[in-house]
Amino acid sequence: MDEQVRLTGFENVGLVGADATLVPADYDEFDGPQYRLFRLGVSYSPGKDIRVENFTVDQRGANTGIRAFEITASDGLLVRDVTIVGRHDSGTWGPALFRITDSGGSGRVERFRAADGGAWETETPGSLWRGPTGILAAQIEGTLRFNDCVIDDFPDNGLYATGSGTVEVTGGAFHNSGTVNVRMDTDSGHITGSEFVVDDPSWYHRAQVPIRFQDGSWFDVQNVSIELTQPNGDAIQFKSGAGGGAISDSTIEIRNEPATGVLVDPSAGPTYLDGVDIDIDASANAIRIEGDDDGEVIVQDGRISGGASGQVLRHAIRCERDHCEFRGITMDQWGGSERSGLALTGRDYMVYQCEFRTTDRPLTIAGDDVWVEDCYCNSYSAQESVLLGSTANSIRLKNNGFPDGIEDNGASEVLATGTSY
Repeated sequence: MDEQVRLTGFENVGLVGADATLVPADYDEFDGPQYRLFRLGVSYSPGKDIRVENFTVDQRGANTGIRAFEITASDGLLVRDVTIVGRHDSGTWGPALFRITDSGGSGRVERFRAADGGAWETETPGSLWRGPTGILAAQIEGTLRFNDCVIDDFPDNGLYATGSGTVEVTGGAFHNSGTVNVRMDTDSGHITGSEFVVDDPSWYHRAQVPIRFQDGSWFDVQNVSIELTQPNGDAIQFKSGAGGGAISDSTIEIRNEPATGVLVDPSAGPTYLDGVDIDIDASANAIRIEGDDDGEVIVQDGRISGGASGQVLRHAIRCERDHCEFRGITMDQWGGSERSGLALTGRDYMVYQCEFRTTDRPLTIAGDDVWVEDCYCNSYSAQESVLLGSTANSIRLKNNGFPDGIEDNGASEVLATGTSY
């Protein structure tokens, strides 16, 4: 194919391949703008009930790669079993853009695979800044679902969703794209059962964050695995525009280079972690909670393990926000001598039924109104179990085991009952 096919304002249209292969012409031979093979619907004249299925796009030739399918529908979008073969090295738009224009409309994209990625724009004949995005879900007004998609190694985001609607990602694998592998700037977003890997930090030292939630009212992550063997950015970010979110039953592994496991930015809303296990060997915070009074953060029934040294960011969990709770957390940080456990610098905290083992101090309290109950804190290097800073105030320690003692640097209103130290 060496020119674009365009159709707008349609209803009930299908393009279904029977072992069909589309081969885009190279950058210099494509007739007209080197942007798309198919442009089906536009924002001011969308289609409705569109089905695209069973195509291979072969872009193994030099200087090929193009937006194979750009589809804008008010409702009834279905794309499945599309495979992009070969590296996108033309310097033009990435392989797909999908859009739902009706707030009551919906669409599904199933088994869209682009595993060979794209080239940085300086290595291509085109001039697209940075390079292609794997999939754009642009200006979504309704609901768009992605099932079992595979996106690897694109320079400008893997899957990037925007709009006032909802985007759902189920299953699939997202590897090594920059700046973010799955980025959502939608009203709400959901990621379930997906795999994220960063093991090839090749994008000119650009970040390759697995998951970022930027702007919207609610986002959640469930049953995902994130493996950062060559980290180049945090694992999960709730940015300041995120109204709130949750992560549950998920695992994060961080090796070799410092990277935060879960970052909650200063103005991000209430955030909840339930059953999140983080294995971290690099020296960074496993969980970092920023801001002071932008909504509670509750972390419960998770595990933090690994050999992080504490040389860069000392604490496994650092919480600067007020009104937070930590319940049922097991922590074992056995690396370098400077690794500490949980640091609380705000006010109004509950720490309940947690067990912390770290090389340095397991628990540091520098804030106000802190209740610690039924916890055990042990230092591998015989540092004190608990450090009470001079700014700590109104501290209640009930029924805890602190075998290495308490270092009190001038905290006020400290009450310890049923606590051994």
